[in-house]
Amino acid sequence: MSDTKDVKQQRIIPVNIETEMKKSFIDYAMSVIVDRALPDVRDGLKPVHRRILYAMYGLGFTPDKAYRKCATTVGEVLGKYHPHGDAAVYDSLVRMAQNFSLRYTQIDGHGNFGSIDGDPPAAMRYTEARLSKISMEMLRDINKDTVDFKPNFDEHHMEPVVLPSRFPNLLVNGSSGIAVGMATNIPPHNLVEVIDGVIKVIDDPNVTLDELMKIIKGPDFPTAGIIVGKQGIRDAYATGKGKIIVRAVATIEQMPGNKQRIVVTELPYQVNKAKLIERIAELVKEKRIDSISDLRDESDKDGMRIVIELKKDANANVVLNQLYKNTQMQDAFNVNMVALVLNNEKKFEPRVLNLRQAIDYYIKHQEDVIVRRTKFDLDKAEARAHILEGLRIAIDNLDEVINIIRSSRNESDAKEALIQRFGFSEKQAQAIVDMRLGRLTALEREKIDNEYKELLKEIKYYKDVLANKSMVLDIIKKELEEIKQKYGDERRTKIIPDEDEIEIEDLIEVEENVVTLTHFGYIKRLPTSTYKSQKRGGKGVIGLSTREEDFVEQLFITSTHDYILFFTNKGKVYRLKTYEIPEAGRQAKGTAIVNLLQLDQNEKITTVIPISEYKEGLYLFMATKHGIVKKTDLMEFDNIRKGGLTAVSLRENDELIDVRLTDGTKNILLVTRNGMSIRFNEKDVRPLGRAAQGVKGITLEEDDEVVGMSADIENASVLVVTERGFGKRTELDEYKVQIRGGKGILTYRVTEKTGKVAGMKLVSEDDDVMMISSDGSIIRIKAKDISLLGRATQGVTLMRMDEGVSVVSVARIVNDDEEEKDDEEKE
Repeated sequence: MSDTKDVKQQRIIPVNIETEMKKSFIDYAMSVIVDRALPDVRDGLKPVHRRILYAMYGLGFTPDKAYRKCATTVGEVLGKYHPHGDAAVYDSLVRMAQNFSLRYTQIDGHGNFGSIDGDPPAAMRYTEARLSKISMEMLRDINKDTVDFKPNFDEHHMEPVVLPSRFPNLLVNGSSGIAVGMATNIPPHNLVEVIDGVIKVIDDPNVTLDELMKIIKGPDFPTAGIIVGKQGIRDAYATGKGKIIVRAVATIEQMPGNKQRIVVTELPYQVNKAKLIERIAELVKEKRIDSISDLRDESDKDGMRIVIELKKDANANVVLNQLYKNTQMQDAFNVNMVALVLNNEKKFEPRVLNLRQAIDYYIKHQEDVIVRRTKFDLDKAEARAHILEGLRIAIDNLDEVINIIRSSRNESDAKEALIQRFGFSEKQAQAIVDMRLGRLTALEREKIDNEYKELLKEIKYYKDVLANKSMVLDIIKKELEEIKQKYGDERRTKIIPDEDEIEIEDLIEVEENVVTLTHFGYIKRLPTSTYKSQKRGGKGVIGLSTREEDFVEQLFITSTHDYILFFTNKGKVYRLKTYEIPEAGRQAKGTAIVNLLQLDQNEKITTVIPISEYKEGLYLFMATKHGIVKKTDLMEFDNIRKGGLTAVSLRENDELIDVRLTDGTKNILLVTRNGMSIRFNEKDVRPLGRAAQGVKGITLEEDDEVVGMSADIENASVLVVTERGFGKRTELDEYKVQIRGGKGILTYRVTEKTGKVAGMKLVSEDDDVMMISSDGSIIRIKAKDISLLGRATQGVTLMRMDEGVSVVSVARIVNDDEEEKDDEEKE
């Protein structure tokens, strides 16, 4: 009994529990880190993804073959390489086939592989898959000893430690995973940009991060979206960690009945569409957003479309900002570029990598792949050349070789005899005894000679490559360019500047642009060169596709770095830099202004003024519907918030109708609905602050209001148009300059037949005039065709009106010929 106790005591080894726990946990942690959760910096793959690709390659499930059941692939991966559950393998395979998860899918799936709504994929017995074409570039040359292999879990098979990865997959497709005590989250990028970045680093090892960021602009997500600001990208590329803000692509559309809707067409990466819609519905139900009247998912096979209809009095920009703030329509992608790197002891260790390090490790891997491939090809070529050398000697001594073989008892004796007689190697002798009789012809001899010469050239080339690192780098560049040409595509994710990142302006080239704003509020800009080239053909300047009843109301030339002030009927002013207005083609209608400015419901742009610089001595002169005028120093508008500023405090039911940029000495003309007018010098109006209401410009009758204001223009006449379509032009000299605040003088004899004055403009002979009626009809007339008459006359018919229809708007259109003339003068 005591002997048994002694034996048991001998088998018990006392261990410090703290030490044992620490060792066991570190072993477990390293197993998870290296064999499961983190990608290799060289091919950007975790073990399960690498095993799936290699298993499919081994089974022959290539892009040129038919689709095969996913269950076959999963079984192969489980049986040979990946000793885990089938769900782990199939889930990984599914993600590799989802075009909303990977920027460049690694598996070509056939069947239900899930959706952006979070729908699960069909079971693996139903779905089919094969390798995608770009995955073949990951595996290319794997049979040429380009990478190391290791025994699998039961040592019955060999698996690659890493794939050749002929393109930078770590950056191109990104990776995410949670290990023990660390995680990785690498965003996907555009293949063209990343390859260009790699080539730039090869060409210029001293390239700076700023120079590299001009090529690799930022992540490029498969679901597109908009990245807001560059600081997060810069942080990620400089340190390996950064916070990137991604927004949904949403546009504001006008609906009948003066309502608006928000249409979402792209979402931030990895946002579940169905859950997003649920979240918006919850916010409406909780009354945290109370301006939404309807919410629909109109997505189909052609693309995503979430429609958010708003109530009649809702401000679409405010609702959009609420959605960005409270839902995943604005999401943060927290970059954490952690990958496995081989250290000096040839052991894997996780490291946080910046952009340059990720590229450098990839280039180093490709150098290794090319060198190993070249050595393989060299060995193969030398082995073949060695055989051909033996065959050439044998054919030169054909009769003697035949006699030796005929006289030998067996193949071994024949080989031995040949080796002794001619000094052949074992391989050469074997090749000679295996040679077919057909190889003995003169033609075959010529083929052998030609093949031998070609092999000698190849051998020289391979040796040159191995001796010259620059040739290795040139091969990497050449093969990357081929992949770029074959698989490259356009960037999907747009990058827009953050409001706080003023350095973005430094990246915008200073150039002259033409900005157009249409009557219905569509704005765009084009380089002036676009217009000049069009003019040469004599077809006019403005190429614009708008709604049938729409037309260009304002056109001006400004620099990309200039400011543009937008004044609204509610007395507010908004400001944009010219470059913030989206550039559009000559035939495009442009972007709805409500997508650029945070306008309230029923707030309309009345005046647009470009400002090249803020300087003393310039004023903004404003007039309201109730005859109030105000002059404010331009410098007071030097700091305008995104939400706009009050330009003039309006009294109840009053509206701002027009604004002019003046030098403080102009004559101002006001015209009222009842046909009265007053012309006074702006010196009569002292400068007031932004918050002021202004002073009386004209004394109005009780039922009267101001319909137009203008500052003097050289060689211009006063055009007045009435509600019933009558109008006339009058020389400006007929309006004497008075003191402001009076009742003024008659400018149009208003009668029941003519109706009241609808609008006033100062026009020149070369202008066109556009009139719009309440039923949507439009007429365009040349200003010179309108009669020039005295102040107190009735005018002539310009537009015939049906009963109950009236003129509601009058606009001055700059004529194409004048634009051409002005532009040529600029040249």
